[in-house]
Amino acid sequence: MASQGVPPEAEALLTSDLEMGHLATSAGDRPHAAPVWYYYEDETIEIVTEGQKLANVRENPRVALSVESSTDGHGEWWVICFGRAEVITDEEAVWAGRTRLFQRYRDRDPTVEEDGEPPEALLRIHVGSTSYGGA
Repeated sequence: MASQGVPPEAEALLTSDLEMGHLATSAGDRPHAAPVWYYYEDETIEIVTEGQKLANVRENPRVALSVESSTDGHGEWWVICFGRAEVITDEEAVWAGRTRLFQRYRDRDPTVEEDGEPPEALLRIHVGSTSYGGA
């Protein structure tokens, strides 16, 4: 099913399990997809990143995040969010975003000693439309 924004059914899927997402970006005529941790709240997705993903978003802010839950190769549900990414480099905001991701996926706060310095930027994706199915 496709819709504008993020309907409650898709929102419930995005926040229910600890699935990784795949962030799709592009630069020039080349697509790029990479697995990422994500944090979703109020039609906004946050990802802490650096490298090729960040370079691509700086060139073209249009992105997609695909999340799927499956067991033994059988898909249970999927959500694809399309939107525009805002690059945030404020160190405090990047740490706050990284902390939200570590709390979600590792049930703890990140530390410099264990986890190193955070990546270069926080991507805040403002979701414009969503497709989802299953569950």
